[in-house]
Amino acid sequence: MQKLKIRKDRTPAMLRKLAKTESDVRVARRLLAIANALCGMSRAAAAESASLDRQTLRDWVIRYNAHGVAGLCDRWKGGRPSLLTADEQAELLAIVMAGPDPEKDGFCAFTREDLVAVAEKKFGKSMHPTSMGRLLRRLGLSRQKARPSHPMKDPAAAAAFKKSPANPAKNSAYA
Repeated sequence: MQKLKIRKDRTPAMLRKLAKTESDVRVARRLLAIANALCGMSRAAAAESASLDRQTLRDWVIRYNAHGVAGLCDRWKGGRPSLLTADEQAELLAIVMAGPDPEKDGFCAFTREDLVAVAEKKFGKSMHPTSMGRLLRRLGLSRQKARPSHPMKDPAAAAAFKKSPANPAKNSAYA
């Protein structure tokens, strides 16, 4: 079994200095582990000093050898792709913005469960209501509902009430 070599374009002191200035704590730990291994510390001890497993340190050394310090950063792989395509998301957004028809749909505002049913019917794709909520947030929507309004409300009376002068009995106590 051949010992894995670590590139030596930076000294352990340089790696420790980089670790001090590094904003990502995980990268700083990896730099310190590699610096310790370069100083002659055993791989197991160097890994343990940075709270890493020996095999994990080996993997980081391989990435460091191939890509330098930039190789020690975590690589985001993009996550799971969205269940709905971009066209389907645009269509869902249009449906949400148009709102439900209370007479046809039987409700006056969409819930996540309602939109899950719409996606199932329209696109043939089933999703959990929580996933629908995340999708709606990604589309720039927030959880808002219209304030309820009584059907017998008189807008003219409400406007007249708002414009009425202050009650003189209340103001007389401060005079």
